[in-house]
Amino acid sequence: MRAIFVMIKCDMGQAYRVAREMADTIEELSEMHSISGQYDLLGKFYLEPGRDIGLFVVEKVQTVAGVKDTYTLQTFNAFTGAVPTTGTA
Repeated sequence: MRAIFVMIKCDMGQAYRVAREMADTIEELSEMHSISGQYDLLGKFYLEPGRDIGLFVVEKVQTVAGVKDTYTLQTFNAFTGAVPTTGTA
C-alpha cells in the first residue's frame, strides 16, 4: 500500500461535514485531520500499488459536495521515532 496526503479546501462552514462524509464513504481513508492555514482538512489515504492517484483524487475526493480545492502529496518512505514514555520509575 502507498500513502498519499490530500489537503482539502472546503466551502465556508462545510469542513466538518466534508470530513465526516469522507470518513463514512471513502474506504481508502486512513485519517482525516482538521488543520489551520490555506486548507481546511488533511486526509491520509492508502492506495494499492499501481492505482492512478490523480484519478482517485478526481473521482473520490473532489466529487464530495463542499470540496473547493485539493493539493495532493505523494509519499515515498515513512520514518517513525520512538514512542515517548511517561516518567515512572
